[in-house]
Amino acid sequence: MLLSVENITVRYGRLTALRNFSLTMEQGETLFVTGPNGAGKSTLLKSIAGVVAPVTGTIHFHEQDVGGQPPEGIARLGLSMVPEGRHVFGSLTIEENLILGAGMRRDKARMAENLASVYDLFPVLSERKDSHAGVLSGGQQQMLVIGRALMTEPQLIAIDEPSLGLAPKIIDQVYDTLTRLRDERGLSLLIVEQSTTRAVMAGGRMVMLRSGELVLEGDARELSKGDALNAAYFGFEEH
Repeated sequence: MLLSVENITVRYGRLTALRNFSLTMEQGETLFVTGPNGAGKSTLLKSIAGVVAPVTGTIHFHEQDVGGQPPEGIARLGLSMVPEGRHVFGSLTIEENLILGAGMRRDKARMAENLASVYDLFPVLSERKDSHAGVLSGGQQQMLVIGRALMTEPQLIAIDEPSLGLAPKIIDQVYDTLTRLRDERGLSLLIVEQSTTRAVMAGGRMVMLRSGELVLEGDARELSKGDALNAAYFGFEEH
């Protein structure tokens, strides 16, 4: 088992963002987390990555209890998070952004190999490596933050809304890259997407949240064949 989240509850003051939520992931799996705005999707990723701490429940990554641990410690275990909104350092160059992703690693030779691998994956970043990241398009910035996450040699990448604000053609490119990484490197993908359409297109397992609770789980393409997706998303009963 790569990741196990068991009965976690997360609160922001009096607001309960997640309530007794559980999921598991295996190595090399693609898992989509979908649901309407305010469902708790981003909170789930932040909890797993150590950005917010659950008030109850447990989170295990590689069978180690990581609930409440700092993000840098969890990242060292092999989990990288790509936050919503991309968050590039616009005043730094592309290469400086990528090197920051490596953190305090001292194995400079290995870091150089990772950098070369990212440039091979995203040639446009190599071509513009000395340009300030702030001048990149939204799609190029998404490539940059994925590349930055790869600099830690993760086994699991948690990505929050990778499609947000991007043209369909660019979204296809981003997903083609992610699935290639999964297939070629055995990388596990935990992807938050508000729309269920992309999960159905890409395939894989899907869980749906609404009001901080799990309301649906299964194979994305199988779930799309009936009315279960709409019923769970909008909160009405199937007939």
